[in-house]
Amino acid sequence: MAEKSGFFTYKGLPLVRKGNQIYFGNMYDEFVVMIEIQGTEKVGGLDVANKVMIRKMATDMTLPPNEAIVKTAKKDSLYEALDIACAWLKVS
Repeated sequence: MAEKSGFFTYKGLPLVRKGNQIYFGNMYDEFVVMIEIQGTEKVGGLDVANKVMIRKMATDMTLPPNEAIVKTAKKDSLYEALDIACAWLKVS
């Protein structure tokens, strides 16, 4: 039976947004990915991300913040960022 978490999901993992930051992944796993929207443009009246920073982060709260980040990348769209995040977290 499927568990209802109350979060939006993408490929089975939670997506949690606060402002321009999106956290992708389960906090009980070893890593999550933080996606930060750094720029947007208007497309058909909607704001669409055109500058995105991605960070793979360890969920171990005992690590200093500078050691928790293990990978970073910049992408030109939210779709590309989620595609990379899935690869980093090995989601199919």
